[in-house]
Amino acid sequence: MENFAAIDFETANSERTSVCSVGVVVVRGGEIVDSFYSLIQPEPNYYSYWCSRVHGLCRADTDEALVFPKVWAQVEPLIAGLPLVAHNKAFDEGCLKAVFHCYRMDYPDYEFYDTLRAARRAFPHADNHRLETVAALCGFDLQRHHHALADAEACAWIARAILSDEKKI
Repeated sequence: MENFAAIDFETANSERTSVCSVGVVVVRGGEIVDSFYSLIQPEPNYYSYWCSRVHGLCRADTDEALVFPKVWAQVEPLIAGLPLVAHNKAFDEGCLKAVFHCYRMDYPDYEFYDTLRAARRAFPHADNHRLETVAALCGFDLQRHHHALADAEACAWIARAILSDEKKI
């Protein structure tokens, strides 16, 4: 793919509306040209032990953060006209739709591609298809897994390597 935005969300708890951070990496002409990261005050605003254990964020990190609509107002111009790419799009697209619904925002029906599904086709014999594994197979060393921007960068790297414009994956 030549032009897209890779996106990754982390959540505070099991609710898809509880996005607590977002990372976006913009690719144009096959090159990374921009990136964005923000903490987000989650809705509902509590952290489960397991989610905090995964990404290291807690309520103290996001108590002063902007709510989703204010963060999205910064993201939207960066991704305008671009398809979105996520590793396991069911999660990230689900979060995006849920939080749009939660804040009664009109969802623009973003076009989403899935690097997880593409990786299963591209690397059928891989030990697994987790983000860090597939990123390594594509030549990217993911150092800060579960940091939304690091994960979005890994996803962008994977998408450039294995996604084609011909099929929506």
